[in-house]
Amino acid sequence: MNGVKSWIKRDLKNIWHPYTQMKDCGDTPLILIERAKGLKLYDNNGNFYYDTISSWWCNVHGHCHPAINRAIRRQLDSLEHVLFAGFTHKPAILLAERITAIAPRGLTKVFFSDNGSTAVETALKMSFQYWQNTGKCGKKKFISLDRGYHGDTIGAMSVSAVGLFNGIFKDMLFRSFKAPAPYCYRCPAGKTGKSCSFECVSGLEVILKKNASEIAALVLEPLVMAAGGMIIYPKDYLVRAAALAKKYNVHLIVDEVATGFGRTGKMFACDHVDIRPDFMCLSKGITAGYLPLGMTLTSDEIYDAFYDDAYKGKTFYHGHTYTANPISCASAVASLDVFQEEDTLRRVKGLIPFFSKRLEKFREIPIVGDVRHIGMIGAIELVKDKKTKEEFGIKERISPEIYKAGLKKSLILRPLGNVVYLFLPLCVKERELEYILDATQDVIEKFT
Repeated sequence: MNGVKSWIKRDLKNIWHPYTQMKDCGDTPLILIERAKGLKLYDNNGNFYYDTISSWWCNVHGHCHPAINRAIRRQLDSLEHVLFAGFTHKPAILLAERITAIAPRGLTKVFFSDNGSTAVETALKMSFQYWQNTGKCGKKKFISLDRGYHGDTIGAMSVSAVGLFNGIFKDMLFRSFKAPAPYCYRCPAGKTGKSCSFECVSGLEVILKKNASEIAALVLEPLVMAAGGMIIYPKDYLVRAAALAKKYNVHLIVDEVATGFGRTGKMFACDHVDIRPDFMCLSKGITAGYLPLGMTLTSDEIYDAFYDDAYKGKTFYHGHTYTANPISCASAVASLDVFQEEDTLRRVKGLIPFFSKRLEKFREIPIVGDVRHIGMIGAIELVKDKKTKEEFGIKERISPEIYKAGLKKSLILRPLGNVVYLFLPLCVKERELEYILDATQDVIEKFT
């Protein structure tokens, strides 16, 4: 045990952890993870924890999958990294071919980066420059949803909701238009399911109708606003929003960083509907949670607006040192192979009805106001009062208490405010799923 304390002490001496009030590490000590396999993370004492949030939404096939391990080892023996300007390599070519083959229609070009925020930044900059390159120089602004979240870089924060994560930085951000989000449980128009006529879409159209001449793109997370509280919204909203983008001649940027690669029951959330985005942003699950990688997909039309003689100034001057890292690309190709070989989406399709039906039982708990689910994503919103939908305040510290209670049940639960959520690796088995749901219910009922 003394050895563990020594490691934690060394960590706290030098490391500043993300999304963490470091003072809390005194009451809730860091856990030293030694190894992982499948759904489980093992600490130095041999205790295990179900990785119910996919290590921040990126693990897809479980930890230490042998096929992906082998692919990475093979790549290490041939090429670890090379600059991606003037050079290329087979893993990047294979990955680009595989992704464009399964992406929504029209997304034929791939620009690599290294994480979700940079994938979004790339799309923003491409959209902005496209309009400059094509002579519509007034289209310099963006519109997004007022509860959306797209990352931690300046551009990504600027098109995100201003809240706990980025409120302190609001004076650094560029101004963007914000449309009411389709948060059905807390409907911005005060409607219920029976009376809903998608007035929230009307709010989006009002902004577009008035300002389309200066708007470059609409940015949104398709079907699931993840960091905003796992807000799952109707498919009709996405269809209507895409149609409005086309009607008012603004680009549609879909941020599938969290929803891509099977999370919603289909390879991409966009696959649930028939839309044609101008940009798709990918990261997280793209390498099955092994290595950093980002991708921004776009169309031939966008690409062609940059394709010209260099002296004309249309070049897209943007990139990252580890753009298209060969090891990351090899990991991503191996992950796509696993999807095929293990028939992952078909297997998950068989689990979704059980998952959804069992989640609905959480509604019986007195402090559960709403239950939301799609694919292998589930969200349970906690409230003080079901009638008024009054929220728990930040000083009541319910989130860290749920986290600590979850650990005692071998669960990693990291609520988003008052929303307890499950974002499960697609390798989960029914017996594991049953335990995770039962244990999560026990944790929440403790606070009733």
